[in-house]
Amino acid sequence: MMRSLWSAASGMQSQEMNVDVIAHNLANVNTTGFKRGRIDFQDLMYQILRVPGTTDAEGSIVPTGIQLGQGCRPVAIQKIFTQGDYKETGNELDLALEGPGFFQVTLPDGITAYTRAGAFKKDSDGRIVTSEGYPMEPAITIPENAIKIAVEADGTVSVIESGQTSTTELGTIELSGFVNAGGLIARGKNLFLESDASGSPITGTPGTNGLGTIAQGYLEMSNVSVVEEMVNMIAGQRAY
Repeated sequence: MMRSLWSAASGMQSQEMNVDVIAHNLANVNTTGFKRGRIDFQDLMYQILRVPGTTDAEGSIVPTGIQLGQGCRPVAIQKIFTQGDYKETGNELDLALEGPGFFQVTLPDGITAYTRAGAFKKDSDGRIVTSEGYPMEPAITIPENAIKIAVEADGTVSVIESGQTSTTELGTIELSGFVNAGGLIARGKNLFLESDASGSPITGTPGTNGLGTIAQGYLEMSNVSVVEEMVNMIAGQRAY
């Protein structure tokens, strides 16, 4: 009887975490570049009272044995990096990635972080930065007198300056990809950090090295399906 109570408790704890993951997904349904999480479970160790294949007193082989489970536990919360829907904004510094890859930004401590959220802005120096003020890497600075900004699919950034008709190329946006994007460390603020599980970043210009291309004037929205998450929420709460 006590064993069954502990097994049931392990299941309740697992379902509680499952509901937490689903709630986090739903909370970020309108977060630019957000990737939904999915929890994975596994059963716990077994108490083997009779090993399958042993011989009983009459010489017969036991076909199944007696293996008593001890419950379950969560073993992973995986980020699902499927493509989100696109939202047209018309903003020159709103950039969406079509395909694999991440934008690179530099944190205040000098560490490179990675993001799918392309809602970039200009800071007081004209640098392209995130909403938190983290500059894009490699840094690209927009001149004060720029009247039009163009970002090509291959990441080339150019501007038309006041009083001119020809474009001036400023630089190229570089992207990073990972062998195991699910192994990235979620830092919050739409940022990820590399880890031993993700592997080292594979850096290149958009459209090369298996990386996606850039669409200017669009944002990639969350890949959370409200209907799917609500169904999962109901199922998780019933299981709890």
